[in-house]
Amino acid sequence: MEQFTGRVWVLGDDIDTDIIIPTEYLAMKTIDDMKQYAFSPLRPELAGQIQPGDIIVAGKNFGCGSSREQAPEVVKALGIRCVIAGSFARIFFRNAINNGLLLIEQPELSGDVTEGDTITVAVNQDVDYKGKKYPIAALPDNLVEIIEAGGLVKAMRRRNGLD
Repeated sequence: MEQFTGRVWVLGDDIDTDIIIPTEYLAMKTIDDMKQYAFSPLRPELAGQIQPGDIIVAGKNFGCGSSREQAPEVVKALGIRCVIAGSFARIFFRNAINNGLLLIEQPELSGDVTEGDTITVAVNQDVDYKGKKYPIAALPDNLVEIIEAGGLVKAMRRRNGLD
């Protein structure tokens, strides 16, 4: 995978799926219809301020709560390049990978980074913030393949010669 730079949005600990996309918006027809309501219980203005390529940096337990595939889909639809958090809820992690959203576990960054600043991510190596390198674990090849393809279905179609 590659290296990229993005503007940071900082969120705290325990950002659950009801904060990412509240239940009352799940009945909307498309993810595009839903995305304007992302994070609305916490910061109603946030979805409208996020730009393609931005990065969310959060504390521990990001994506906890109910298992809803729309949560990572909405984050990806907003144009978020990746989410870096101290830890992720297990089901959210898998749903995000299956939808092609890059998640990076890094427990120290959220306490140091300032919203609006930029960071550079060298995937499977480190995150650079103001010259300080924060190490990150390498993702297994099969997960990298899924993310690079844009999700599990796309990866399997590519692998099986259907695309």
